[in-house]
Amino acid sequence: MDANERERAEEGLPAGAPPSPRAPGIAGLSTPYRVVTALALGVVAVAACWHLALVFLHVAPSNTLSKRYSAAVDGWIYPEFEQNWKLFAPNPLQQNIAVEARAQVRTDAGELVTSDWRDLSAEDAAAIRHSLLPSHTEQNELRRAWDFYAGSHDDDNKPGGERGELSERYLLRIAVNRLAPAHRDGRIVRIQLRSATRAVAAPEWSTERTDTQTYYRELPWWTV
Repeated sequence: MDANERERAEEGLPAGAPPSPRAPGIAGLSTPYRVVTALALGVVAVAACWHLALVFLHVAPSNTLSKRYSAAVDGWIYPEFEQNWKLFAPNPLQQNIAVEARAQVRTDAGELVTSDWRDLSAEDAAAIRHSLLPSHTEQNELRRAWDFYAGSHDDDNKPGGERGELSERYLLRIAVNRLAPAHRDGRIVRIQLRSATRAVAAPEWSTERTDTQTYYRELPWWTV
């Protein structure tokens, strides 16, 4: 008995009769597959509703629910699904901030050598440019680390409590990981970072005058 004959027998059709047409979509699947498909769609629907609800609580004005479940909301949103309105704010970001680093390296001969400044932000930009699936880490790790540092230190680079000290260790760890492969012939002793801030030039049609000079903020040397 071939497959068509078995199918006719299961449907109670006489031999030689054409099999009944299959229902389209999920209805045309066998019972086990329909159950699996329904469960998968249910899981996707629940996950989508959960995600949309947490995003809504994150962007909505402060309310009882967002305050009560703030830890759960922040844990889900940050850093992958962060939402902000900077692009549409009255004063959108108008500066390019690059993070640069250099190292003092103790060579095998005992000499202490200071490396040139490396533009870590430019390296990140080059890594994601023209990439269809750019790395989230390459896009945001260094930028967020610098924002964390700048927001927890004053103009004299003095930390404001434990968060300031944590931001220093985090930024130092990133810099060491970036610079270490280029100094395998020695040992990195100290690291220094700086920011290079330059205002975005006004468009050609604008009469606004913009100071596009680069301003540096050098941090103190940190011992590795």
